[in-house]
Amino acid sequence: MAALGALLLAWGSGANAATPRPTPGPEVRSAAALVVDVDTGEVLFERKPKLVAPIASITKLMTALVVLDALQPLDEVITLTADDRWKGKGQGSRLPIGAKITRADLLKLALMASENRAARVLARNYPGGMVAFVRTMNVKAKSLGMTQSHFDDPSGLSSQNVSSARDLEKLINAVSRQSVINDFSTLHTHEVRVGKSVLMYRNTNLLIGKPDWDILVQKTGYTADAGECLVMKATVGERTIVMVLLNSFGKLTRTADARRIRRWMEAREVPGAPGAAGGSELAKK
Repeated sequence: MAALGALLLAWGSGANAATPRPTPGPEVRSAAALVVDVDTGEVLFERKPKLVAPIASITKLMTALVVLDALQPLDEVITLTADDRWKGKGQGSRLPIGAKITRADLLKLALMASENRAARVLARNYPGGMVAFVRTMNVKAKSLGMTQSHFDDPSGLSSQNVSSARDLEKLINAVSRQSVINDFSTLHTHEVRVGKSVLMYRNTNLLIGKPDWDILVQKTGYTADAGECLVMKATVGERTIVMVLLNSFGKLTRTADARRIRRWMEAREVPGAPGAAGGSELAKK
């Protein structure tokens, strides 16, 4: 009996040793996250990908899509009026009432600097005005298969602008087919002349302009309800990926999460490293 017990123990130890260890995921601190290989559709990492939550200024990607779909001239000069002033959160803006700005510059400021007034001006100058614009945002979302999304305003200040990481993957893939959005969203800085003054704007994504990042299209977002958010399509190594990070805490967490995901992906390509490419198991949290 003792010999049989020792044999069973040895067999059990060997079986355990042969059992594949789960692929460790990156130490992401965002509440919801998704990383997808664009070319293969492989989900590299996900956490609560179907969680529906406020998305803040990620909204402005849909705003840009609706503007471009309408084929309104980008070189048209738009005058900001008293209708572009509102009360409540996010009301602050460097764009003064009475300023004359092209639609292209308004799009640039909305996408790269997350300028809320710029987004609202774009919507007000849409055929049918703000109401028609928001209605079209929701129609567009439905056409993209974004079944977990709803839009209530063009800037993202409304907490009723909601989506999921899965839906935002569809949105980022759609906007990445628009070279205007790609170019405008990845500007490092942009200057706008307002009267006799020149206003300098910087990209809200701290990774833009970093030589070790190849970002094709991106958008950040923040409200108290949404937390810090980031979506982007980027090239990491030899892979083009979509990355969605929702509800990060702290001003730098979304950026740190993106870097942690990148380091994790690069480590997976090293032969013999934990979670190296070749395993079929997905990292899920």
